[in-house]
Amino acid sequence: MKKILFLVATIFSFSITAQNTYLHCGKLIDTENGIVLTNKTIVVSGNKIVSIHDGFVVPENSEDIIIDLKDKTVMPGLIDMHVHIEEELSPKRYIEPFTLNEADVAFNTLEYAKTTLMAGFTTVRDLGGSGVNVSLRNAINQGKVVGPRILTAEKAIGTTGGHADPTNGRSKVLMGDPGPKEGVVNSVDDAKKAVRQRYKNGADMIKITATGGVLSVARSGQNPQFTIEEIKAICETAKDYGMHVAAHAHGDEGMQRAILGGVKTIEHGTLMSEKTMELMKKHYVYYVPTITAGKSVEAKAKIKGFFPEIIVPKALAIGPKIQDTFGKAYAKGVNIAFGTDAGVFDHGENGKEFGYMVEAGMPAIETIQSATITNAEVLQLDSLGQIAVGFLADIVATDENPIQNIHTMENVVFVMKEGKVYKQ
Repeated sequence: MKKILFLVATIFSFSITAQNTYLHCGKLIDTENGIVLTNKTIVVSGNKIVSIHDGFVVPENSEDIIIDLKDKTVMPGLIDMHVHIEEELSPKRYIEPFTLNEADVAFNTLEYAKTTLMAGFTTVRDLGGSGVNVSLRNAINQGKVVGPRILTAEKAIGTTGGHADPTNGRSKVLMGDPGPKEGVVNSVDDAKKAVRQRYKNGADMIKITATGGVLSVARSGQNPQFTIEEIKAICETAKDYGMHVAAHAHGDEGMQRAILGGVKTIEHGTLMSEKTMELMKKHYVYYVPTITAGKSVEAKAKIKGFFPEIIVPKALAIGPKIQDTFGKAYAKGVNIAFGTDAGVFDHGENGKEFGYMVEAGMPAIETIQSATITNAEVLQLDSLGQIAVGFLADIVATDENPIQNIHTMENVVFVMKEGKVYKQ
């Protein structure tokens, strides 16, 4: 009995003397209500927020830490719904599959992941790579390397010759005939198998390329590339395995098939019609605009030799239109989920997307909500997206109030993920 009492007393003693962190916040963004609060103290214990107080509370325990953010604006860790954590766009992109080993790709991801976290993005949805993204996610979760929390699609699913066919542009000798194992499908049965293979390989969710794309070595950047039956098979199978489906789509017909087929998000949405916007609202599908990527590919297409010639006209036609489409979709009442397509531009520049969204007509507070509480809801991450008691201590801060100057989101100065400070 004495041993039990001693054990209980020891545990209780440890719980009241364990080191906590007190964040003194001059401004605090309440993402649930869309308002900015002033002079608050957030108390973090372990990896969670345990209390929030008015004013600047001084801890009684001398071992507790105080972090002074009185001249900063504090908000939840940001969530980017569309990144490619394995790569970064360069003129070498189309030769690297033949020159880089898997280990080379893995080492590159370490820098990209750390840079992303330092930019304030504590969670990302990775929408397709080679499979190294799964290993990176695991290494971050195990605390072996520094980076954001990753939910990954592993390898995107496309059709033969489609945007996610990894052999586009190769010689016939190297082209082969990739199938569901490689994420290339041509039937309902193929579609089901490809989803199950992604699950087997460790994917958290599924990404399909519902239309042609800008950066693939193929002529069309907008044609529909799946039948609606194939998309339904993918979405139904994904649901069986507890996964949602994201659809890359530039062309309108491919978007409509994806929406009717059951996808959760539309990525890019460049040539979206009003009919498609209404369909998205009706089926509660989210739009992930990726304006930054559109501007990036347009700029790169004007640099001679940066892209293969077949890509240049697509980049010049598609890239400039995304911001305008986003503005129309927002005004129409389409649900917006923040996403950038980082990797198509330099990792760490994700924060530019906020400014582009504001330029197109979305209020600054709503852009921040889209990157926090909205994205947490879409991803069903119930302990993220808000600064509230019981939530994970993913907390970031900027020098200025982004409601007054949205471009301050491009320079996050404080980053805490699960209670650990990575940038101060």
